[in-house]
Amino acid sequence: MGHPVYGSTSSPQPLARGSGQWLLVAAGDPDTADLLTTTLELAGYRTGAAGGGAEVARRLVAQRFDLVVMDAELPGMDDLAQGRFKPAYRPPVLLLAGCESLARLVPEIGAGERDYVTKPFRIAEVLARVKVLLRDAGDGGRRGGRLDHADLALDDGTCRARRGGRTLDLTPAEYRLLRHLLVNAHKVLSKEQISRYVWGEFRGDNAIEQLVSRLRRKVDPGGPALIHTRRGFGYWLGESPEDA
Repeated sequence: MGHPVYGSTSSPQPLARGSGQWLLVAAGDPDTADLLTTTLELAGYRTGAAGGGAEVARRLVAQRFDLVVMDAELPGMDDLAQGRFKPAYRPPVLLLAGCESLARLVPEIGAGERDYVTKPFRIAEVLARVKVLLRDAGDGGRRGGRLDHADLALDDGTCRARRGGRTLDLTPAEYRLLRHLLVNAHKVLSKEQISRYVWGEFRGDNAIEQLVSRLRRKVDPGGPALIHTRRGFGYWLGESPEDA
């Protein structure tokens, strides 16, 4: 299996950097594991590595890691799901997943904060998502919790969202956008703020408008609009704004 990555560590924008946190890289492909560990260490993190589910379990029991970067196709995933190990601390998890496997969960490790990067992944996006997950965990976050506003609810434990009685079929980017809006309810977020949270970089060419439009079509039908535009400023989530 070749490198599931596009691009390189070069970028017109500064890459997100760490400050010595311990990250466990769990990937069955040695080339992918080497690429990730080398890049993360150059970015200021300390790393450990595991090539299978049983080894991940042993490493988490033996040492406290701040975050796990895990390939969703890691061999031995059943060893994690069966819950035979009891780590004292359950770190946030960044899954590297193909679009066809995004529904796969890692309940024993990922009981708290969890995010996805789709394969083939870009290094800049991996570094950006790692930084956000570590920040949320360090702030106390909403690990394993539930975000809600009016009849809209988002469950970080299962990466699912509902509005009223409807389950929302969201892509990873739509999920991240909705989460960012919910955490910052009633606060206007600029296109650049949203883009850097969702993708780890600023994207032009109407990328944000298109993403917001897709999310609105899933969230707002059949109920009062919750996602609004503040023209010239950005987007926000809330109820019955006077200037919607």
